[in-house]
Amino acid sequence: QVQLVESGGGLVQAGGSLRLSCAASGRTFSNYAMGWFRQAPGKERSFVAAINWSGTSTFYADSVKGRFTISRDNAKNTVYLQMNSLKPEDTAVYYCAARPNKATLFTTPVDYSYWGQGTQVTVSS
Repeated sequence: QVQLVESGGGLVQAGGSLRLSCAASGRTFSNYAMGWFRQAPGKERSFVAAINWSGTSTFYADSVKGRFTISRDNAKNTVYLQMNSLKPEDTAVYYCAARPNKATLFTTPVDYSYWGQGTQVTVSS
């Protein structure tokens, strides 16, 4: 089992940037594919970005492509989400997720076994 703790959320103006972090503990972090999801009020949880175990392969939702970057540091057991050019529609609770699979990228919530508690991102217009 792995425990995940997100941080880095907050309030930012449109056009600004934030970097989210997700610290993992409990098992060998490099054995896990990682993902970021978000959930806005009244909406379902949706995919944002995914990364494989080594960081050599990434995938993004169309809505964030070119603005967000997912990365990981296996030595620090941490995955990051750099968010630039933020828009009000990016406002949501952001969650990181882990699945014990090294090679594949996963894009749906049911694919992931472990979740963090979430961090709020609010983008004002």
